Amino acid sequence: AEWVVWDDPEVSWHHDLVIVRSTWDYTPRRTEFLTWTRSIARLANPAPVLAWNSDKTYLRDLAAAGVPIVATEFVEPGQALRTPAVGDYVVKPSVGAGSLGAGRFSQGETGAASAHLELLHAAGRTALVQPYLSGIDADGERALIYLGGQFSHAVTKAAMLPAGAVHDVHADASHELFVEERITAATATPDERALADRAMAEVLRRYGARMLYARVDLLPGSAGPAVLELELIEPSLFLSHGSGSADRFAELIATTVAALAGQRP
Repeated sequence: AEWVVWDDPEVSWHHDLVIVRSTWDYTPRRTEFLTWTRSIARLANPAPVLAWNSDKTYLRDLAAAGVPIVATEFVEPGQALRTPAVGDYVVKPSVGAGSLGAGRFSQGETGAASAHLELLHAAGRTALVQPYLSGIDADGERALIYLGGQFSHAVTKAAMLPAGAVHDVHADASHELFVEERITAATATPDERALADRAMAEVLRRYGARMLYARVDLLPGSAGPAVLELELIEPSLFLSHGSGSADRFAELIATTVAALAGQRP
């Protein structure tokens, strides 16, 4: 196995399997990145999945399939800001990673939120407007990790977007993306497992294959957990927080490579 960079022109992509793991610089170059994914014969996860998952408007598809998501307004370039009636809310780009381009605003900050929306639109981004679910401050965000389509382990991520925080969409991802995370191992509740399983089942239905890796991020809501994001491109898998998960992932990769080798003419 070897680590290589996706946009390195010196790499010859004739590997038994290419696994996307930390391409956290792709968001401002999404078209270039997706062109690269389509050039790789044996890519995990598959290129069509990465194209769908690289724009958070995929949340519409999950909602249409009956998967509960955090209430979301999709504001296309040229459209005006539409905010929740009460409480703080988050404005973020549909194509983004980490905290890049995300801002949290109160009901009295419509002007600032509109200005942030204009910056996102000027960068060619559709914006997502979502209520800030205050339950995250007490309970955190739950992330459920799946390996080979099977649930592996869960972690809790502490709230990362304090009141008044606004992250520049044009910031250099090398320093702005990596907001310090407070991660702890967690036990997923039955409701969280059921919801994450539904999200993963929808991916299987859409693409007819189980993902080599996936992470389902959930937030606590008044009606139960809701999907915040479904991470199928380059999620942190927090293997150090799941007993035996690194070994399971390594074995899964080895088994996948062996199966692919058996398919060669």
